Amino acid sequence: MYRKIEKELLRWKEDYKLPIMLIGVKKCGKTYILDDFCKNNFKNYVYISLDNEEEIRKVFEETIKPEKIIEKIEIIKNININVEDTIIFFDEIQVSERAISSLKYFCESDKPYKIVTAGSLLGVKINRFSSSFPVGKVTIKYLYPMDFEEFLLALKEDKLIMEIQKHYLSNEALMTPIHEKALDLYKKYLVLGGMPAMINDFIKNDNSISHVNFSIQENIITSYLADMNKYTENREGIKNSQIYNSIPKELARVNNTFKYSIVSPDARKERYVGSLDWLLASNMILKCDLVSKTESPLKAFTKDKFKLYLSDTGLLRSLSNLDYSEILLDKNEMYKGVLTENYVACELYPKSKELYFYNFDKYEIDFLIKIDGDIIPVEVKSGRRTNSKSLNEYIKKYNPKFSIRVSSKNFGFENNIKSVPLYAVFCIK
Repeated sequence: MYRKIEKELLRWKEDYKLPIMLIGVKKCGKTYILDDFCKNNFKNYVYISLDNEEEIRKVFEETIKPEKIIEKIEIIKNININVEDTIIFFDEIQVSERAISSLKYFCESDKPYKIVTAGSLLGVKINRFSSSFPVGKVTIKYLYPMDFEEFLLALKEDKLIMEIQKHYLSNEALMTPIHEKALDLYKKYLVLGGMPAMINDFIKNDNSISHVNFSIQENIITSYLADMNKYTENREGIKNSQIYNSIPKELARVNNTFKYSIVSPDARKERYVGSLDWLLASNMILKCDLVSKTESPLKAFTKDKFKLYLSDTGLLRSLSNLDYSEILLDKNEMYKGVLTENYVACELYPKSKELYFYNFDKYEIDFLIKIDGDIIPVEVKSGRRTNSKSLNEYIKKYNPKFSIRVSSKNFGFENNIKSVPLYAVFCIK
């Protein structure tokens, strides 16, 4: 399945001096995309899983000199490596801090080494690096679960994507049958989420939700919880899982800013903030900060209040134990709103690596984003009812250049409010 990060990998291929490090949650497709890229773009390719190939992992404990590393790999794997036309993929590199340190020397070598790396929990590893991280010697890229546009690409809906993009720019309504088709696909995506294994299973089952193996999502969550214990001390792992499991309950509250007391009655910030940082660094959760001002840079005005979202809407549905029919048939409007807000957060976050929301008087704006230097309010509605005093009052008080309302309604532009259908959030730049 095509991933948009392929364009960035191809650009890297033209100037590969810095090794590339792909960071993302487990099961989001890091290994698949890099394996496919290496196979299709280089004459020779060597794949090494540092998690499984202990002999090679031990090489890095003995030396971090590139020439020695390559020499020992050749002996262990009984191969010849011509660095002129060979790309080397070190997968699960987070298990070896010395391997990460060696990237500096691969970068500084006069030889044309082409090195790509990936691993789950790399963000956590970088944050807790005890030796010298190769700052400036590595190109870091992030891979997230597939967004709605990539979902459509996987379904070969290229023409629908072009139509959505065209109408996003023109603000003209899509023809009703096309609008309804796009909304139907959006609802299915809300259920499936963006994990490649889920989308692949959906396609294999003739795009039938009723035949999808939802245990895939359950297994991914189980693997996340296992990693929380595998890569942390026992007590920290328990706190990590408590925070992660509390998010469906946190988001369902009317005032859904994060509260440690929802995690556990005896939870306190000083005891749980380390676990929160671990989950954020792992990219398993996304943080949306409350700001005190609607001015740039928003980061300068963050307060000590925030919301947490899961990095994948399908996993949120699974963790909430919500039946897919409740979403497709609009049986649970309240929690569909929770999933919708999480979906919009997941679509917006990769573009800027930050999320913000705003409170004023007794009103709340779901998201504030920057477009062409202007702070733009974004209101999210899960259905067609779009009456909102919050956005109207925000417009009166702050007079933004324009506002965005995301809902099930068609494209349009009225009263300086840009109507963006839920399926078109990927168009917001």
